[in-house]
Amino acid sequence: MPADGAFAEAAKKLGSELGKNNIQLVYGGGHVGLMGITADATLQAGGQVIGIIPRHLHDIEVSHENLTELHVVDSMHTRKQMMFERSDAFVVLPGGLGTLDETFEMITWRQLKLHDKPIILVNYKNYWQPFLDLMAHMIKAGFVEASAYDFFTVVDRLEDILPALQYSPDAEIQPDISKM
Repeated sequence: MPADGAFAEAAKKLGSELGKNNIQLVYGGGHVGLMGITADATLQAGGQVIGIIPRHLHDIEVSHENLTELHVVDSMHTRKQMMFERSDAFVVLPGGLGTLDETFEMITWRQLKLHDKPIILVNYKNYWQPFLDLMAHMIKAGFVEASAYDFFTVVDRLEDILPALQYSPDAEIQPDISKM
């Protein structure tokens, strides 16, 4: 768990908003970390949560057993593919290596035109600034086109997540933001 408890509070608030707005959460299926907190808050707010966890993590990590659906799959590749297929958009909270892996993959797939689903980076407490600096460095060095910024949206506040999804030209979901 992150040292700063504000990240856990942010995860809880996001889950609550997802549940209140009837937005289904699809995530990695664990009962630990920020995503476990987000899943719990979504469920407590009356929302639906789909967890997808590979067998090897299911066996060593405490899976969330109270989800709307829990799928135990054979590999990380299957997990990511199934999460991708079941999702209409991707909201990226601050996270660790797994979060980076999944984020880079979704951005890369968007660059390759394998999808046009919205990707929202939640730059809560300026967490993603080093990533944004790295993007600027890669663009300056000529390895990435400046248009790469078009593959994702950055929001600084939790209150901006649902409006960013609602007003994204690619969004298939239209949350009711009047409840926020």
